[in-house]
Amino acid sequence: MGYLELLSSSAQERQSIVCFGLDPDLPQFPDLPAQGNEEKIISFFSQMIDASLSESKSISALKPNYAYFAQYGFEGLRALKSIIGRYSGKLPIILDAKRGDIGKSSAAYAAEAFDFWGADALTVSPYMGHDSLQPFFEQCKKGKGVYVLCRTSNAGAADFQSLSMENGRPLFLEVAHKLEKWHTNGMGAVLGATALDELESALWIFYDAKKRLPLLVPGVGAQGASAAETAKVLRTVWPDAFPLHRINSSSAIAYAHRKKEAGDFVGAALAEIKRMNAEIGRV
Repeated sequence: MGYLELLSSSAQERQSIVCFGLDPDLPQFPDLPAQGNEEKIISFFSQMIDASLSESKSISALKPNYAYFAQYGFEGLRALKSIIGRYSGKLPIILDAKRGDIGKSSAAYAAEAFDFWGADALTVSPYMGHDSLQPFFEQCKKGKGVYVLCRTSNAGAADFQSLSMENGRPLFLEVAHKLEKWHTNGMGAVLGATALDELESALWIFYDAKKRLPLLVPGVGAQGASAAETAKVLRTVWPDAFPLHRINSSSAIAYAHRKKEAGDFVGAALAEIKRMNAEIGRV
């Protein structure tokens, strides 16, 4: 099964395009039975994911952020390996590691992400050019996905991504045009929900060229973007491609219990997922 088919089938099965971002931050965890960091991370996230999978409409991808796991050393990395292994084949696994280097280094990063970690997709940075991305794109031929950073959700994205090129286009649109030209099935783009006009502009490029790039859309939840407004843009531009996209929320789901001051962290997470799905609407 190719990556686009994996996304589409998962969206239809789960009736959702919500992606749950896994960002372990131990100080925000609830009180768990005394155990090591590895066990705490696995227990915390698996309880929420398992409960979500028991719902008829829940989440349809996981996005573990490599850095959040790696900050806890081998305990965190072993937890990452365990979580990916546990849910591989049940949900698309998008490893958020933002890789990108000279060709041979990128080939090594690709082997790490797909052969060692067993991810279904990986986030990468385009700013070292096509030869730095080609080893990742080769993985698309094997059914993997590669999301290229285009217009990210953080405030500092404007420092470089919005700069005007000599042709008058902002840099993020230059990236979008390059992706349209380099397109291969499984290639996607990261476009933040905090900049919906920019997201729409890039999506129109893909639509006009009839290149079906799945979008990974961060920024909903803690960063303040609206799932409803994001879904509206995705549907308006290209409704047929809607099941391929994933709207991500990380801490707003995982740490919903802190905002609601609830002792039941699983129930709080499920309520936030339900709220997002209601905002997004029918898949």
